[in-house]
Amino acid sequence: MDAKSISLTAVFASLYAVLLAYLAPFSFGPIQLRVADCLLPLAALFGWPVVGGATVGCLVGNIWGGMILFGGVNPVDVVLGSSANLLATSVIFALRKRRFLACVLGAVVIGVIVGGYLWLFFEPPDILGLAMPVWVAMILSVTASSLIAVALIGYGLLTVLSKPGMVASLKALGLRIYI
Repeated sequence: MDAKSISLTAVFASLYAVLLAYLAPFSFGPIQLRVADCLLPLAALFGWPVVGGATVGCLVGNIWGGMILFGGVNPVDVVLGSSANLLATSVIFALRKRRFLACVLGAVVIGVIVGGYLWLFFEPPDILGLAMPVWVAMILSVTASSLIAVALIGYGLLTVLSKPGMVASLKALGLRIYI
């Protein structure tokens, strides 16, 4: 890995952690909208620096969020939340030629993993008054918010940055671009 890739990884890690922290408490809890997740689709454009950056940024952000908002770190959230970002960005990078599908699948990965454990720590939201297991309600809630952040906002960001003029500008900076 060259210096530019390492620097780009640090930039994405910082951006993710700052967005997570700045937009707390919306980034945490049973109904969460992690706007920071809009960075995940950029793995299709920038590759491994986003995969690593979003993973480390989530780790740092979850530690910070746990300390500030809840008075302690939840190791399950730190490990599994970061793992969800690692897997979601890897899926997006692997499926980068089918960007929208990649973003939807990345959001589902996050929803299933994070929703799959978050119900242990928070009361799940009531979804239209439907009777369902608490873990299903939490998975649906987190998946819905991830679809907004990743497949809607993030896909839009990816689309804008993938325009030929933008790609040319990014390449002129010496960045490796995969689209």
